[in-house]
Amino acid sequence: MVGLPFLLLYLGEIRVQLPDFPTQREDDPQEELYQLLMKLRQEEIFDTLLVYGKECAFHSLSRRLEVPMVLVSSGSTEFDWGFSSLTLILSCGPEEEKEANYRNRVKLQKNRRLIYLPEDIQPDSVCNNYSLKEQYNVAMVREDFKKTRVIYACRFLSHPNLVEKHLMTSDPIFIENFQNMHQKPIKAIADLVAPRSMVCVIAKSGEKKLKGYVGNLITNFAQKVNATLQYETLNKKVSFLDIIRRVSEDELDIGISLEALNVNKDLDTASYPFLLTNYCLMLPVSAKLPINRVYAIIVHHLVLVIILVLFFMLSILLIYSQKRSWKNLNVANILLNDVAIRGLLGQAFPFPANAGKHLRIIFCILCFASIMMTTMYNAYLQSYFTNPPTEHEIRTFKDIGKYHQKIALPKFEMTSLITTNNSQFAEINKRELLIIDGWKDYLNLRDTLNISYGYLVTEDRWSVYAEQQKLFKKPIFYFAKDLCFSRQLFMSIPLRRHLPYRHLFEEHMMRQQEFGMVSYWKSHSFFDMVRLGITPIKDLSPPKVFEASLLLQDISWILKLYMAAMVISIFCFLIEILYAGQRRVISHH
Repeated sequence: MVGLPFLLLYLGEIRVQLPDFPTQREDDPQEELYQLLMKLRQEEIFDTLLVYGKECAFHSLSRRLEVPMVLVSSGSTEFDWGFSSLTLILSCGPEEEKEANYRNRVKLQKNRRLIYLPEDIQPDSVCNNYSLKEQYNVAMVREDFKKTRVIYACRFLSHPNLVEKHLMTSDPIFIENFQNMHQKPIKAIADLVAPRSMVCVIAKSGEKKLKGYVGNLITNFAQKVNATLQYETLNKKVSFLDIIRRVSEDELDIGISLEALNVNKDLDTASYPFLLTNYCLMLPVSAKLPINRVYAIIVHHLVLVIILVLFFMLSILLIYSQKRSWKNLNVANILLNDVAIRGLLGQAFPFPANAGKHLRIIFCILCFASIMMTTMYNAYLQSYFTNPPTEHEIRTFKDIGKYHQKIALPKFEMTSLITTNNSQFAEINKRELLIIDGWKDYLNLRDTLNISYGYLVTEDRWSVYAEQQKLFKKPIFYFAKDLCFSRQLFMSIPLRRHLPYRHLFEEHMMRQQEFGMVSYWKSHSFFDMVRLGITPIKDLSPPKVFEASLLLQDISWILKLYMAAMVISIFCFLIEILYAGQRRVISHH
């Protein structure tokens, strides 16, 4: 009696695991096919049945299944249909599926297929035919399925490539064939553009190993699916556009490179977006402003007007407050008020012994204004002497022509910008462009950090240049975020059309992004490039010419203004002497 509850519990668990098939008559000829479809639905849910071919055993099941069924008796659809990814394909014969619509064929490539097989056709030949079309999730049943209950399932990358499954077994009929590729090759080519793909030679074994955030991604994927990565490197004289061409012509499986996604891009040969970046100009830092011009830029026109208005007001108040009279109010006393001038310049001035309250308040205002003004301009001068501002800043594409800044770019990039009608590129004066035919030649010139030119660069590549410039005495380039040809630019990895493990690769790619591996590889790009000898550890900034702290020419403007003021003063003094002498002569007569 003690074991009875355990027996009932065990029977209940078995009941839970059994498919919930509706009760049918045992002599129903379609019962086994119905049970098979229910078994497939339990393995992986499907919400649509797509039936190719004329009348067969699959058609009569439509009344018993609670899912939509699409009948394609001609073997091909005539329009692009948004098939669900959960569609199960049923075929009334191995030759009934003759899908001529390219878009539908691509969408249905990795869907599961169940084929009704005549007695005179061997299952292994069917597997071979479907493998030529790169359709790998294939299973078959014969006409005597009611008697044998045997399902033939294709296994393309293992040996044997055909297995027999019984209807009542718990093993899955369809499997993911490319989870284990059994060392099958993945054909690829690396563009060797640092930091996304680089080659490292292991000293002990002489083995070549891929590095870089794209190289690591693809290497890890090959290890994950137990495949052999067979890659070659791009010739220096060949553009990376050759990778895209070879991928589109099905010569390669994967390109170890990145390409930009634009409106005209054929997405059949591109992966899900791998990188989001900005494509902007990298410009040399402008020269520092000469010291003799610092004195001019610290005095803003509006501030100068405010100081003059304050000076005139204080002069008028001082003239009136000293004798409580407007008798001495004239232009000369206002413009050349000795107390107001010396007070605003922070110098000592005579303070009357019997000054009243109003005069004391005016002197307090004058002292406060002098403290504020001298402190402000001392701070300006000290900061600008320590680090003078740049002579000019390029903020718009039109400024490139205005300041005659040369821009170097590869020929294919210029063609691409013209083809896409890039409005920013149209604003650049074409006389300021240096067109370089060779793609690698352009990259080599950019890596030298030649300050004679500006360069086109993506933001992820700029991060390596920014890290490199931390070794310099001073940075020589900056990333001009105001001068971008494309913002929020999606970059993807070239993939062959009909790549059967595309979904596995894209899932792997997104997982690596999600777990932060790509960010980690990118943050170590500079150190990898130094270790591989691609980037030198040396200061590429131009040597600083030793100069004295202050030269005579640095204060030339002040001396010139001083001399001009002295000349004007002497001239005014002479006029006053002549005027006074003239008055004495007139009064004498």
